[in-house]
Formats: sequence, structure tokens, C-alpha cells
Amino acid sequence: MQVTVRCFAQLRELATDRCELTVDVDATVEAAWDALAGRFPALEPHRPYVRGARNGVYAAWDEPLADDDVVAFLPPVSGGATSQLVDGPIEVGALERAVAGPGFGAVVTFVGRARDRSDDGREVIELDYEVYPEMAASVLAEIAAEAEARWPAAVAVAHRHGVVPLGEAAVAIVTAAPHRAEAYEANRFVIEAIKDRLPIWKRERFADGTEWKRAGA
Repeated sequence: MQVTVRCFAQLRELATDRCELTVDVDATVEAAWDALAGRFPALEPHRPYVRGARNGVYAAWDEPLADDDVVAFLPPVSGGATSQLVDGPIEVGALERAVAGPGFGAVVTFVGRARDRSDDGREVIELDYEVYPEMAASVLAEIAAEAEARWPAAVAVAHRHGVVPLGEAAVAIVTAAPHRAEAYEANRFVIEAIKDRLPIWKRERFADGTEWKRAGA
């Protein structure tokens, strides 16, 4: 079947304003993205931060398409802030690219990784994050937008949920600003707000049992 695909802002610059795609009869919004990225590989790093729409309404990636649908792919729209909950590895490089700009002379990247020792010295064998996704997504977006409103900065943040292997990133925050002070301050604000407000909980599994903690505690 045939669908029309539209791209906006930086996605348009990397790909095209509008094109026609032939997709399978059981195709989803994500299948349309995959077909588009096959034509324009420069789009692929932006996938974690793009939202899809079908016939003028935001759509889930697994939403089925119908013949003659119009599918749109949109980059972040709230002042450039990018926020995301992910259930797999965090692409720190993609976050850094999301806030890149010629007006930003300072970029600060914070990565919080799963470690093998608890604060009291016990050996950690597994780390697991439980999240209230419907609330957490909006809270994380609010935090990023607040940071951008307080400082002349662009913000990109991702928090992982589910099992996080030791050594891998659980949270990553990238802030870009004209000067280093604003970039540092915005970054510190985001991590402290996440610890205080984000409805996500960390479980450290030890050799002698399991203990639940608030994320960042």
C-alpha cells in the first residue's frame, strides 16, 4: 500500500519534506520510519527522539497504517528539550548531537552508571529500575523544559528502566549553552530534579537479598 510521509525541521533538512512510500499491508508507523531511514540513513541517529503522527494525530510506533495515510515524523518541539525513557542502552552520542548548535560553546555530559558496590560497601549483582511510565514521561519532559527556561541552554536527557547491566548508563544528561557556567548549572538542576521528582525506583540485588530504593538515592 501507499502512504505519504512528511518530515519537519531538522528531519526535513536531513531527508525530504514529503515523499511517497510503498509499505506492506500490515505496516506500522515504525515500518514507515524504517523505510524512510533506508532512503536517508542520516535520519537513523535521531530515531530515539522523534515522534510519529498519523493523519494529523500523534501515533504510537506500533500503530497500524492504512492505504493513503499521511505519516509525519517530528523532532522535539518544546524549546529543543529532548527527554526520553528507554528500556535499552542509552545512546549518549545521540543526546549530544540533539543539543549541538553553533551558538553553544560549552557542552556538559553527565552519565550515571550502574556500579557494583552499594553505598554501604555491599556487592551489587543486579540493578533494576521500576517506572510509572505514564507519569514519568511527562515529569521528565517538564524537568528538561524547566532547565531550558532557567538557563540559555539546550537539554537532552534519557533515563533507562528495567534491568541495567553493571557498567552501563542508567541516566544521561547533556546540556549545551553559550558558556560553561550555564551548562554546568542546568545539568546539575536536571539530575537533582530527577532524584527529587521522577517516579522511578531502583532495586539493588545483593548476594544477601534485595532492597528497594528511590532512583538516585
